[in-house]
Amino acid sequence: MINYKHLHYFWVVAKEGSITRAAERLGVAVQTISGQLSLLEKQLGRTLFNSQGRGLVLSDAGRVALGYADQIFMLGETLEDALQNSSGESTLRLRAGISDGIPKLLAYKLLSRVTEQPGDIRLVCDEGEFESLLADLALHRLDVVLTDRAAPVNANLKVFSTHLGDFPTGLYACERIAKDTSLNFPDSLRDAPLLLPTRHNALRGRIDRWLEEQGLRPKIVGEFEDSALLTTFGRGGLGIFPAPLALADQIASQYDAHLIGSMEGVSEQIYAISNERRIRHPAVEALCAAPSDAPPATGL
Repeated sequence: MINYKHLHYFWVVAKEGSITRAAERLGVAVQTISGQLSLLEKQLGRTLFNSQGRGLVLSDAGRVALGYADQIFMLGETLEDALQNSSGESTLRLRAGISDGIPKLLAYKLLSRVTEQPGDIRLVCDEGEFESLLADLALHRLDVVLTDRAAPVNANLKVFSTHLGDFPTGLYACERIAKDTSLNFPDSLRDAPLLLPTRHNALRGRIDRWLEEQGLRPKIVGEFEDSALLTTFGRGGLGIFPAPLALADQIASQYDAHLIGSMEGVSEQIYAISNERRIRHPAVEALCAAPSDAPPATGL
């Protein structure tokens, strides 16, 4: 029978890409992990890793072993979550990563699909860049990632991408700027101050194409990786900023900013990326259950 401690060491090395990083993560000596891997390879009769520069890459046998190890340890996490409260409480924890490029009010409304479900749910949220969040998902530090694009095609990345919806986008501004630009829109945008996402954000390309189609050249006064920071600067009066039309009421009440016009054909696309599991997290199932073309929760 396979020694599952040896298999766990192999799994962590495969995820981290090196024995040294795996040792740091597990808090054990490098020699301990090397020895355990050698014992596992001897038992299986196959080499699991090949050297590449200063790192390691999976062999053909290693890729097969990793696929099974993923299933074994993901099922173990599911068991741990199910039994985490020995007192009999039914609290379910959902660890969600939120890409810094998507509107936080929109992320809140989408996650409300989960928090409004029957039973006790503890939501643990983290924010970061797309690649960093995907890495945490691959290492099972997260259950789901909300982002503006589907996961890249990668044979070693066993994930699902679920399209949660397209959310038409408009342009907003503080009252002072809105008064000058809401009339004769979109021609009023000529030479107007504009705040945009950086080009890493999928929405940016759609906005650029819309501006080009309209023959507009507004003055771009700021570019932001973080959507919350972009909105904050827009609220402060630095310039006009994009946000989903469905959030108009919330933006008016929370940020004192007003819709000046919609950008026809420009939408914020949101995806939920989750690990490939035979038994999926019930809260992730609830998040992804609504049809992709369904409107967000009531009040959005």
